[in-house]
Amino acid sequence: MSDMQKAISLVIATFCKYSGREGDPTTLTKAELKELLQNELGELVGKAPDKAAVDRIFSDLDSNQDNLVDFAEFGRMFICLTTMCHEFFTKKK
Repeated sequence: MSDMQKAISLVIATFCKYSGREGDPTTLTKAELKELLQNELGELVGKAPDKAAVDRIFSDLDSNQDNLVDFAEFGRMFICLTTMCHEFFTKKK
């Protein structure tokens, strides 16, 4: 498996690790998203994002306003974070 395929598989596996703990296995609730952010992206978003920050992130991601974040909505966040990291590291050169 190529590195890119491994990366894709890891993103999917990480989403699935947290989704469904409170119901639908294809979506994240606000609590599930908070846990994912803290445990998996803590260095990027802060180890303990406050409630207002989580609420804002969740609201921004939940584009269809169903109070759940599906994989497509999560994927947009992941792409944004990846883009920000890429820009940060390429400007350091």
